[in-house]
Amino acid sequence: MVELSFNLTPVDEKPHRRYRKGSKYDPIIEAFMAGTDDIVSVDVEGKDANYIRTQLNKRIEAQGLSGIKVSVTNNVAYLERE
Repeated sequence: MVELSFNLTPVDEKPHRRYRKGSKYDPIIEAFMAGTDDIVSVDVEGKDANYIRTQLNKRIEAQGLSGIKVSVTNNVAYLERE
C-alpha cells in the first residue's frame, strides 16, 4: 500500500462563497443596448457561439432585461431586439 502525504488543518467555519458583481459579458449587452442596430453578430475570441449564447442569456436573465434575444445560426451568435 502506497502512503499518501497530507495535512489536516482545523477551521472554525467554512468561508462564504464570493460572488462577482458583474460579468465580462456585460459590456457586450450594454454596447448592444446603447446602439441602434436591431440585430448584430457577436464574436468573442476563443469562445464558441453556443457558449457565448449561454453566457449572454445568463446575464440577460440576471439583469432582468426584456426585449433582447440571443440566438445561434451556423455557429455565429446573434443579439437581436424583439
